[in-house]
Amino acid sequence: MPVAQELLRPDLGDFSSIVCTKAIVIGLEDALGEKAAMIALVAAGRKRGKQLAESLGLAKASDNMTMDEIKVRVNEAIGKEGTRLCIVDQILQVGEVYQVYTKETICSAGEPQGSSRNCTYTLGAIQGFLETFLDKRLRGKQTDSVLRGGTHDVLEFTVL
Repeated sequence: MPVAQELLRPDLGDFSSIVCTKAIVIGLEDALGEKAAMIALVAAGRKRGKQLAESLGLAKASDNMTMDEIKVRVNEAIGKEGTRLCIVDQILQVGEVYQVYTKETICSAGEPQGSSRNCTYTLGAIQGFLETFLDKRLRGKQTDSVLRGGTHDVLEFTVL
């Protein structure tokens, strides 16, 4: 269930078609160019991720929870029981680097194998969430993709 208690749309509900969402992404790329669209989508996702962490009371909460516990909370919000942005299978911390293993991302949905599409909005949303949760500034990048032979869309975040 989305974080908000009331539905944003009383008749249609809070969910929209993935086809429409992908059309927004592709339209932004056509209008702004791929790089500018990527920057805009990451920024939009980052803002959403921050709002999500704050609404769940998880700002600066990293001392109180393990990565497995936070994975559960993230999935409740953006996974199958939440907004369905993606499923987070695993979050690993290796020193100052956080690796997030996602699947069924909105960004990869419907893309052909070999596509160069990256998980821009998803990366931003998880980055914003982690930044707020950890109270640290991060730099994110995608290191693996289901579109290019990976088992997951892997998003890696380095502490700045």
